[in-house]
Amino acid sequence: MPACVVEVADDGPGLAADAARQVFERYYRGPAAAGEGVEPGSGLDLSIAATIAEAHGGRLEPDTRPGYGCVFRLLLPRSVGPGPDCPA
Repeated sequence: MPACVVEVADDGPGLAADAARQVFERYYRGPAAAGEGVEPGSGLDLSIAATIAEAHGGRLEPDTRPGYGCVFRLLLPRSVGPGPDCPA
């Protein structure tokens, strides 16, 4: 059981199941990212975030339904060193 859970949600187009599996790959940009009015990006942000989460013993996971947006959930384990487990 993670000690700290942080969720970030949006109300965008969501991700299809195949895109949700690829979203943490470097340089991946989903089909909706090519849409009109969408700022171009590098496709590195979620890859970097997932790598940082894993380096801290946690994970980053998507919860998405096409047409209803996404929730990205950061799960971190209890701290083993001094200091707070998770800020309020």
